[in-house]
Amino acid sequence: MNDVLIVSPSEKEIDFFTELLRTADIHQITALQSCGEARRLLLERDFDLVLIDAPLRDESGEAFARHLAVKGISQVILVVKAEHYDAVSAVCEDDGVLTLAKPMNQAIFWSALKLCRFAQSRFTRIKADDAELKQKIADIRVVDRAKCLLITHQNMSEKDAHRHIEKQAMNNRVSKRTIAEGILKEYEN
Repeated sequence: MNDVLIVSPSEKEIDFFTELLRTADIHQITALQSCGEARRLLLERDFDLVLIDAPLRDESGEAFARHLAVKGISQVILVVKAEHYDAVSAVCEDDGVLTLAKPMNQAIFWSALKLCRFAQSRFTRIKADDAELKQKIADIRVVDRAKCLLITHQNMSEKDAHRHIEKQAMNNRVSKRTIAEGILKEYEN
């Protein structure tokens, strides 16, 4: 977690959170004072963590935090006044927003930051696994289409078509998908 956006209407709170983040060895910190500014910036770039100190000048911050968390681009910490904590937390936690009550001490903030780092790390691994699985599914679909063409045009059985693609891939030292794509080009044109 390297890149953090702080959204707070208070310079004092921005300084407080910036100092805490710097002691956590986070140095890429951007601070804005309104939700509108933050929304515009988030159209241009992503952040690992968005820290929202509510209420903001132009909205409460709750809807903004929920929107970010649902999109899954960033980890989100929403800091609210203690008297609103229970109500806001109940609404936001299902969307993945970590809610903290203020005033807060350093230990609570450190714990929240560690949870966000853990969640970000886990999310990154899941996203990589998801991309890998999608690629495997796409490869299987291409190979299956090629097998169907071999079955149709070469009168091979499914087993023989599969064996043919595997053997060609081994002999040419390429993937089965590469061989399958060659078969698709040959028969679909």
